[in-house]
Amino acid sequence: MAKYSLSANHCLSSGYQSEVLRGWQSSNMNVTPDQLVYPVFVTDEDADAKQPIEGFPDQYRYGINTLITTLKPLCDTGLKSVLLFGVTKLPKDNEGSGASHSQTTVIQAIRAIRTHLPELVIICDVCLCAYTNHGHCGVLDEDGSINNESSIERLAEVASSYAKAGCDIVAPSDMMDGRIGAIKAALRRCNLMSKVAVMSYSAKFASCFYGPFRSAAKSAPGKGDRRGYQLPPGSRGLAVRANDRDVAEGADYLMVKPGMPYLDIVRDTKNKFPNHPLAVYQVSGEYTMLHQAAAVGAFNLRQVVMESLQCMRRAGADILITYFTPQILDWLKEDKK
Repeated sequence: MAKYSLSANHCLSSGYQSEVLRGWQSSNMNVTPDQLVYPVFVTDEDADAKQPIEGFPDQYRYGINTLITTLKPLCDTGLKSVLLFGVTKLPKDNEGSGASHSQTTVIQAIRAIRTHLPELVIICDVCLCAYTNHGHCGVLDEDGSINNESSIERLAEVASSYAKAGCDIVAPSDMMDGRIGAIKAALRRCNLMSKVAVMSYSAKFASCFYGPFRSAAKSAPGKGDRRGYQLPPGSRGLAVRANDRDVAEGADYLMVKPGMPYLDIVRDTKNKFPNHPLAVYQVSGEYTMLHQAAAVGAFNLRQVVMESLQCMRRAGADILITYFTPQILDWLKEDKK
């Protein structure tokens, strides 16, 4: 049998035989503190609360005081941005009135962060699900269906209230048609359109990976599900169209959610909109899956987390939203020693 002769230009392994060479082959795969966003849950039940979340290891609902004491050392290790989610004891109704109440937990958190950690970039999730008595992301008609026009009007009011309180970015996660345009118009009316950016959850899929989050935010639907307004997991075309729509309406940042199962959508989005910064949300189910598997020895937590984030970067992510942010900041600091 003739011996196979390897062609010189087919010999690849010589190009990645050291850490430096592997780094050269992995351009733009670096993960830095500037790219990280830490999602945090804030409750108004007790200013000193630190409530463990069932099924969501090492994650908590923080009161305003404990939020600041938790974030302060993280800022000292390089934290640059947080994504706020409110969990409230205010009465819930069909319109989610508590979301924009002057004493709602998110507005209190914005003010506290502005006072104590003024350099921190504040992103506010904009949705109604945690504030409605039905757990859906918009206003419902009597027949239980979404009223899109009432929903986007209400979402614009919520976004404006957070912008007036002092956040840097509003991030609508509801997936209602036209909400980016409605929010931009509302920001214009209060003279904040040039000061507060909009990060659209532009390609958000109806995913099973959100389970621990819904427990954390107390936002699970009371009846039905969200498949009528979040994207079907198998749909690529709708993701393209949703991104198109939100860019046309003025979104400043785009997002794909969840992360790892949808890296093809990340690449599609970055290819089509290379000039829009793109966030990828490593959601609660992804976090818990990796955390629990590492806990039983399936793999090394640090290695698998960094691999997952590097793959998101490879696919086109500019911004990484992850519950692992505190650990990653420590790991990056260790690497500098």
